[in-house]
Amino acid sequence: MKNLKSVIFGTGIAAVMLTMSCSDKVQNTTASGLNPTAFDTVINEKPIKLYTLKNAGNMEVCITNFGGRVVSIVVPDKNGTPTDVVLGYDNIAQYADSVNSPSDFGAAIGRYANRIKNGQITIDGKTIQLPTNNFGHCLHGGPSGWQYQVYDAKQLNDSTLQLTMNSKDGDNNFPGNVTAVVTYTVKGDNSLDISYTATTDKKTVINMTNHSYFNLNGDPTKDIKNCLLYVNADSYTPTDTTYMTTGEIAKVENTPMDFRKPTAIGKDVDNFGFAQIKGANGFDHNWCLNTYKDGKGDDTQVAASLYSPLTGIKLEVYTNEPGIQVYTGNFLTGTVKGKKGIAYGKQAACCLETQKYPDTPNKPQWPSATLEPGQKYNSHCVFKFSVE
Repeated sequence: MKNLKSVIFGTGIAAVMLTMSCSDKVQNTTASGLNPTAFDTVINEKPIKLYTLKNAGNMEVCITNFGGRVVSIVVPDKNGTPTDVVLGYDNIAQYADSVNSPSDFGAAIGRYANRIKNGQITIDGKTIQLPTNNFGHCLHGGPSGWQYQVYDAKQLNDSTLQLTMNSKDGDNNFPGNVTAVVTYTVKGDNSLDISYTATTDKKTVINMTNHSYFNLNGDPTKDIKNCLLYVNADSYTPTDTTYMTTGEIAKVENTPMDFRKPTAIGKDVDNFGFAQIKGANGFDHNWCLNTYKDGKGDDTQVAASLYSPLTGIKLEVYTNEPGIQVYTGNFLTGTVKGKKGIAYGKQAACCLETQKYPDTPNKPQWPSATLEPGQKYNSHCVFKFSVE
C-alpha cells in the first residue's frame, strides 16, 4: 500500500545481524520457482525459513516468517497451467533491505494496518505518540512494524503454518505486551484461510491484515487494468491529500468508486477528474463492507472479488472485518525488481486488505480497534481461487 518513497524504513534492518546460510545447499525449487535456501538466514538471532503449504490438489503457497510474508501463491489458470498470482522477492536479502528494496509485499501487517493520524492515539485520556513514517502519519505500525520483524514459526502440517509475534510493551511505542498469532491454511477448495488472534496485558489497539499484491494475469509485466473488481460496499471513506481518512463516509453511487458490479479497474483508475482518484494516483481507499452489520462481519458472504479475463483466474475475498482497502499499485515505479528479475511497474497488482477503517482509534464513531486485557482479538480473511 501507498507511496513507498515515503515509507523508507531506514531503521531496523541496518541494525540487525543478517547471516546468510551457505548458498551451495542443494534443494528442490517450489512450484513457483523459489529456492528455499535463498531464505535460510538468521535475523535478530531468529531463524528465517521459507515454508511451503499445499493442498491435495494443485494449490501451493510459500510463506516466510520474516514479516509473515506470503511470497508466492500458485493456482491453476483456465487451461490448468500453474500460475503464480502475487508479487514478491525470490530471496530474503531483498525483503530485509528496507532501504534499497522497501516493500510490504505479502506481509502480515501489525500492530496497526493502514494509517493513524499524526501518529497519535489516546488511551484512557493519555496521548501516545507513535512513530510517523508516511506524510506525518503512522503507517502499518511504524517504520519497524511487524512486516520487518520475525515471527516464530511452527508448521503444523502440510497445509498449515502458525506464526506467533510476541510484541513487547512499547514496540513502536504501542502499549501492552501483545501476543499475536497468524495461522495460514491452504484448504481443499483452493483457498488461503488466514486467521489472526491477539491478546494484551494493557489496553491497546490492534488491526492486522495481509498485504499481498495480486496479479491474476500471472504476468507482472502486464498491469491489472484489465481485471474486473467487485466490492460489496455502498460507501467508502474519502481521504485528504495525505491519504488520511477525513471522517466522512461517502456513497459510491454515481462515482468511480462504485464496484458493486464487476468493473474493469482500468475504466476509472486514471480518472483524475475525480478528486479522490487524482489524490491517490489511482485507487487507494477503504470501502465500508455491506457484509458487516450491527457490529459483526459475515465471512460467509463475498466481500470483494477480482477476475482476470486473460487467465480466467478469479479471487474471492471473505472477511469478518468492516472494511477493505483496495490499492492498485499506484506507486510501483519499475525501479524494484521482484521474482525472476521482473521490474514491477505502476498498477502491476491490486491489494485487497481486510481491516478496521483507517485511523479508527481517532474516530470513535467507527468500529473499534481497541483491545483490552482479558479480551481476544479475532480477525478472519479468506482468499479463495477458482477459474471461470
